[in-house]
Amino acid sequence: MSRLLFRRSLFGLFTLWVVSLVVFLATQALPGDAAQAILGREATPDRLAALREQLHLGGSLPEQYLAWLGHLLSFDLGTSLAGRLPVADVVGPMLLNSSVLMLCAAVVAIPLSIGIGTWTALKKDTEVDHATGLITLVLASLPEFVVGVLLVLLLATGLFHLFPAVFVLVPGQQVWSNPAQLVLPVLTLVLAVSPYIIRIMRATMLEVLDSQYVQQARLKGLPERTVILRHALPNAIGPVAQVIALQLAWLIGGVVIVEYLFRFPGVGFQLIDSVTNRDMPVVQALTVIIALFYVVVNLFADVVTLAANPKVRTAA
Repeated sequence: MSRLLFRRSLFGLFTLWVVSLVVFLATQALPGDAAQAILGREATPDRLAALREQLHLGGSLPEQYLAWLGHLLSFDLGTSLAGRLPVADVVGPMLLNSSVLMLCAAVVAIPLSIGIGTWTALKKDTEVDHATGLITLVLASLPEFVVGVLLVLLLATGLFHLFPAVFVLVPGQQVWSNPAQLVLPVLTLVLAVSPYIIRIMRATMLEVLDSQYVQQARLKGLPERTVILRHALPNAIGPVAQVIALQLAWLIGGVVIVEYLFRFPGVGFQLIDSVTNRDMPVVQALTVIIALFYVVVNLFADVVTLAANPKVRTAA
């Protein structure tokens, strides 16, 4: 198990290196002169030359990449070109806000999806099962921004006026200070990730319920609740953990659109703003952080899978 996790960790580091290379080349390929865009048309040649030297824009691409990568490995994310502040100071509050949003969505979506998936598996081929399958299929086919717009029309501006349509954050106030403003963004993310987990949980649970060890537990006369909680559910969680990890990793990417839709002051909103302003250090830092989140979440899913399923450990 330790060797497998070590190999996965090395693959994760390789993935991060590839992402850093792609991010650097993509930001360098943006049209226009970054120094000119920052200083404006009235900038003097001396000021432009000084800023290009500061941004390491004068050397070759390999030299620029190695300089940027060296700063990144030393946890120096650079300076924001738009606000002239350290990138860590710009990104830090946004990461905290997005983490609150994603944590709320995960706390609601994961137990709810596992519970509904297990319940529909126990109600196989009933009207409840068919209705749940249809609803999850429709939700899975809708993009998250469509779900968000429908929720705004239904719960904020149209039929009901229950929650704010956009997020308004007073300076000095935390995002969790007004829970009502979090409802629509969190509900959008929950409806975006839950259908996939529910469908996989149902399929996995059906397979586990038909297994020999579950049948043997039932033949021993164990209560159905004990059979489900102690024998079926732990063995179904392993495969579902990978899907949950992918959905959690999607959250930090999908949250970009949701945050922009609801004007939520998080990573997604900051990323779009930084791309618009050609603030390359912030764009590069946020993209690498998103990739790091992907790697860490998938590594954690591997640990859960190995811990929950002895057969996977043996095969590994």
